[in-house]
Amino acid sequence: MSSESLQPASLVEQYLPQIGAALSSHPVLDLACGSGRNGLFLARHKFPVIFADINPTVLEKIARELTGVHSSAACWEVDLENPDTQPLAGKEFDVILVFNYLHRPLIPAIRDSLVAGGLLLYETFTVDQAKLGRPRNPDFLLKPGELRNWFDDWEILSEFEGFQESPPRCYASLVARKPGT
Repeated sequence: MSSESLQPASLVEQYLPQIGAALSSHPVLDLACGSGRNGLFLARHKFPVIFADINPTVLEKIARELTGVHSSAACWEVDLENPDTQPLAGKEFDVILVFNYLHRPLIPAIRDSLVAGGLLLYETFTVDQAKLGRPRNPDFLLKPGELRNWFDDWEILSEFEGFQESPPRCYASLVARKPGT
């Protein structure tokens, strides 16, 4: 993996202190982690991270990257979209990261598996992205206001929906704290 591909999302860097403050007795979940860039950044900061993805090859690369990192981290090969399973059922996390991934049936499970007072960082493409390029499938693109609506009963710390000039993309992002202590 190139070091550039491992650069964390700016949202993760920006909210690093809040992520650390949210951690108590449960790990961070890097959901549909892909290259693991966000979770690896947190693991290097000594945070416990679970890397969840369906692709065993990327999880093996992440495991190699974790060698020598003094962190409680683990890789979890999981099919998040299998309708016959509930992969997040019964699991609890202090922080959940979701970047460049959308599977609407998982939203209730994401809401349930984040502990009270936990932090969610979610960022993915909107329907306007189809005008610019991939992804184009509406199943993988947020409708206007959709991300906010899923979490509008939580404390919204940050939100954005629109166009970014460099690199050009249309996306929505949200940082929210689940109610409770």
